[in-house]
Amino acid sequence: MASAGGEVVVVDPAAAAVAPDVEHHAPAPRLTPAGSGGRLMAELLGVFNGLTERMGDDVATSSSWTLLFRALKLALPALRDAAGGRSLARALIVAASLADLQMDAEVISAGIVRQAMDAGAVAMADAEAQLGPGAAALLRESLDVKNAPSRVDVADEEAASAVRNRILSGYDVRAVILELAIRLDAMKHLDGVPKHQQRTTSLEVLKVFAPLAHAVGAGALSKELEDLSFWRLYPQAYAQVDQWLSGQEDDCKRVLATCKDDLLQALAADDELRHTVAGFDVKGRYKSRFSAMKKLVKDGRRPEDVHDILGMRVILDHRAGAGDGHRACIRTHEVIKGMWKDVPARTKDYIARPKGDGYRSLHIAVDMSEPGPEGKKRPLMEVQIRTKEMNDAAAKRLKDIMLAAAEVAAQHLRDEPATGDQTGVPAAAAAAASAGNIERAFRLLDKNGDGRISMEELTELMEDLGAGGKDAEELMRLLDDNNDGSLSSDEFALFQKRVELKAKLEDKDDEYKEILKQKLQKVDDTGLIHVYRKNLSDKLVSG
Repeated sequence: MASAGGEVVVVDPAAAAVAPDVEHHAPAPRLTPAGSGGRLMAELLGVFNGLTERMGDDVATSSSWTLLFRALKLALPALRDAAGGRSLARALIVAASLADLQMDAEVISAGIVRQAMDAGAVAMADAEAQLGPGAAALLRESLDVKNAPSRVDVADEEAASAVRNRILSGYDVRAVILELAIRLDAMKHLDGVPKHQQRTTSLEVLKVFAPLAHAVGAGALSKELEDLSFWRLYPQAYAQVDQWLSGQEDDCKRVLATCKDDLLQALAADDELRHTVAGFDVKGRYKSRFSAMKKLVKDGRRPEDVHDILGMRVILDHRAGAGDGHRACIRTHEVIKGMWKDVPARTKDYIARPKGDGYRSLHIAVDMSEPGPEGKKRPLMEVQIRTKEMNDAAAKRLKDIMLAAAEVAAQHLRDEPATGDQTGVPAAAAAAASAGNIERAFRLLDKNGDGRISMEELTELMEDLGAGGKDAEELMRLLDDNNDGSLSSDEFALFQKRVELKAKLEDKDDEYKEILKQKLQKVDDTGLIHVYRKNLSDKLVSG
């Protein structure tokens, strides 16, 4: 990779990024100077070793290593100079994310090369020649998944649901995971793109890709996508929720740290658990911004009724042959009841009655408020109790899906799914009405009736609005996609849709803001709610 001064840099494999898991984060790849062919080789080997170490034993085979090495040889030179080296760093973050999700070498290789293709540095023909038909098929499908939301109005829930169903039923699930990892990276780098594109990308993520991540079992990825898109689409509402949660965060973090230490000691001292459990892992969790917004706005809850702001997950390393893991979870619940005030009405035993997707865990809630009438009131804390086997089951299900998909893909290539609009009649009718308005506006601006808005016509419009020729030139550059010096009806329609989307999002953001303002800026006499205005994040509402 070339630095600003033309110096070649190398990625330090020890600092490679990890998967997008909210419970643990690692720094982005660190770049160090290099200046010779030997250093470039070290770069290649360092990245290769870092990725293969992350791959699971059942997918890290000699053929997998060969494929990954070919992908790196193809992509690294192409990405090294793209976007000042940033494309390479981002490609490696995506690759590391896929490796940590235990994807196979075809998916990881496709992820690296997709970044190069998106940067315009590698052609599909070159990718297929170097990686073979399997990885090339994944690349094509991931591009189809990428473009699927643009074919419909994803702001319409029926249309968004149809796209999600079409993606899940029509494409290799590994291609879906690949696009999800790339989308997460894109959401973290939206500052440099136009505002309208930020909104469009974020709306697609919120309506299509975050639910897809949840559907394929990548829960942590789904939550991160939700929070990032919520922040971009509804900055005022995000600021309200963030301010409310931040106002409680210091106290909540202290409570979680104290509770974790106390619980570990109590579990280790319990006679029954000492015989049935080899070890305990307790993790604290703080509620995501988007999840809080959904419960306050969409579910209509009061702030004091949002009970899972605080959360802990207790993982039991159950001894083999030591009886039923369910009994160990129940005993852990009994220990917790002896420490804090249990709320029986909120106990949900998903071990005795697993969810439809096989999820197993014991969910309980405890009141963490301080005792006495003068004691500090806090929201309830949700505690999830499960064995290590139960905790690993979700990841194993996702891994099994990936391996099965890889096996099927190796046997045959499926037919391409239909790409036509499959949305319902109401959505189509709304689209037709919108198109009519756009056509009328276009005809008013196309004064000579030749079917295009010329530079002269656009300049005249700008002058009528109090602007000048330079503003008209800048607007023409922005909207004239085919660079022919005029605007077609399609180009103008795209501009109109961007304007309409911006207005709709701003209206919805105002609506959410008012609802949240009423709910969150009322100081509860019990001290449960207190909003700190001084911490309002200006950067979330600017722009």
